Amino acid sequence: MRTNINLNLLTICYRFLAIGFLGVSIFLGVTYTRLSTFNVKMSDVEALSNELKANPIDPNSFARADQAKVNHHHLSLSVDFDHQQLVGNVRLTVNKVSTNVSKLMLDTYELDIQKVQLINDQGQISGKLNHKLFPMVPEFGSKLEVDISSIKSVQFVIQVDYKTATTARALQWLKPEQTEGGVYPYMFSQCQAINARSMVPCQDTPSVKSTYTAEIEAPKFATVLMSAKITSEPTQSTKNSEWNVHHFNQSVPIPSYLIAIVSGQLVSRQLGPRSHVWSEPGLIERSAWEFEGVENILQIAEQLAGPYVFEVYDLLVLPPSFPFGGMENPCLTFVTPTLLAGDRSLVYVVAHEISHSWTGNLVTNQNFEHFWLNEGFTTFLERKIIGRMGAGEAARQFGALEGLKDLRQTIEAMGVQNQLTQMVTDLRGINPDDAFSVVPYEKGHTFLFYLEQLLGGPDVFNPFLKAYIDNFKYQSINTEQFKKFLINYFFENGSAEHNKLLTEVDWNRWLKTPGYPLITPQYNTSLLDVCVELANRWITTNDEMFRNDGGANLFPLDEFKRLDSGQKKLFLIELDERTELKRMSNFKMEQLTNLYQLRTERNSEVRYSWLVLSLKSYWNGALNETKEFVHEIGRLKYIRPIYRAMYQWPETKQFALDLFAANKDRMMSLCVAAISSELGLKN
Repeated sequence: MRTNINLNLLTICYRFLAIGFLGVSIFLGVTYTRLSTFNVKMSDVEALSNELKANPIDPNSFARADQAKVNHHHLSLSVDFDHQQLVGNVRLTVNKVSTNVSKLMLDTYELDIQKVQLINDQGQISGKLNHKLFPMVPEFGSKLEVDISSIKSVQFVIQVDYKTATTARALQWLKPEQTEGGVYPYMFSQCQAINARSMVPCQDTPSVKSTYTAEIEAPKFATVLMSAKITSEPTQSTKNSEWNVHHFNQSVPIPSYLIAIVSGQLVSRQLGPRSHVWSEPGLIERSAWEFEGVENILQIAEQLAGPYVFEVYDLLVLPPSFPFGGMENPCLTFVTPTLLAGDRSLVYVVAHEISHSWTGNLVTNQNFEHFWLNEGFTTFLERKIIGRMGAGEAARQFGALEGLKDLRQTIEAMGVQNQLTQMVTDLRGINPDDAFSVVPYEKGHTFLFYLEQLLGGPDVFNPFLKAYIDNFKYQSINTEQFKKFLINYFFENGSAEHNKLLTEVDWNRWLKTPGYPLITPQYNTSLLDVCVELANRWITTNDEMFRNDGGANLFPLDEFKRLDSGQKKLFLIELDERTELKRMSNFKMEQLTNLYQLRTERNSEVRYSWLVLSLKSYWNGALNETKEFVHEIGRLKYIRPIYRAMYQWPETKQFALDLFAANKDRMMSLCVAAISSELGLKN
């Protein structure tokens, strides 16, 4: 865990920095109190850590929205590529929830807080507000406490002037040579799970939803986009004639982790009546072709989940260092360039991110202990969409079987008794990024599929799904609220048999037992059976038969090409799982690679599965491809298992360490932390 940081060392660092902070504060005459770092003790940090753990709403945030809640952000920021900072201010519209509240608590992480001021009804600064920036709690940042005791009105606006750190966890700054075009720098954000606090002082918890507007200044070469609607064409900056100001409005309340920004040389192509795709110029034609069918996915999703409320649905193809397959930022889904397979075979990732527009963005988990409400429901809805896109119920259930394979591999790696393999976890003292895995996706999906089968199938469950979204839209909820709504829905709309069946659900074991799902539903295995049969033939065919035949007649290339990308991936996983000692012979790995032309495979899912199988088989014939893959791609889903497999093979252990040292500067901080953990390194 990244939480295991030496607090004594931290205290020493605070004391060395104290003189600098104190001197700057005196020189500027800033009227705030930064708790004297000469007096910072381990007990101070422990007290703040305990305060987090005791937060009744979210153990990963200092915010207390039950006392005072932020309802709107207005961001006025400049994108400073030279210093790799966002500089400016945010105006927070706050509502007092408790009548006697005297403090507003905000989350920050390495932000340079310059001043906090009260804004009057005319939008003008009316005075400074006292505030304290507390010592940093490792992983969670520093509490910013604003004194609001003198403010009499229930609703008020404050302005916080600040700069981000060059090491801000939410921001990735790329040099020109790290971009596809190679001419201009590039910046993008990734705020989930709790990294928004490194980009803007906020109530950084999904329990708080707010609207936002923004005015972002950037050099004229750079287009700026956000997770919001563009309200006008860029206007020239009044401060710098070489800069433009970009204007945005997000009118739907969203949690802080969905605030997103990107700035770089970007162009777009229209995909449909409410969609464009954006990318660097060199990728735009491939991107437009790959995602041509996005409007069809949106329409199917609306049939299942209700109206799309965000109006605009754009896609942004990011540089390869983006750590996820996609990020469901409202109005602007971020996707990895690994989806550009050239055959539209990875469109399910877009279906997943579109599904988040309802499950995650519209109905949101209260905190990340209930993350399965976001990801389990989204995976469930995604696979329903895929089934309706023409592939049918067999394809939907094949996706579930593919997910179960990923789930079992993940649980084996994490440990079957690890509480982070529960659906509802305990994240007190744990950064949600450290808990990230496929578990909430696939265990959550399995539970929902089980409930659907139990209660009568899609015809019965689909109306519940739409009612659930409609009932909780614009809200942040926990698992108990979902459970109560499900039971009440079928009590009012179902039969006595439904009510009887729901009493038989072992809720506690499903939700709070680590390890594998309590029950595996009966899935249609017809598409999986083809993969299993082919894998069994490879395993039972001895090396001598290959030498006599050459392999092409035993395993013709056309047979492999008839499989879709998901089947190819599962075939390779089956080889791994069904081979004794989890190793294919080196001879068979060479035959497999050549017969199926895997060195030239463009589909990232298939290529990744082949590389992992190669490493687990102790075959060094794909090490060059492995080196290229982890250098080019920052997607955590791929690189984490690859680094793990390299590190576990004695022959490539040092190779893994050297590769990581060479590539970590290209990765986002959460990837660096995850891979450091796999390689036994301190982050």
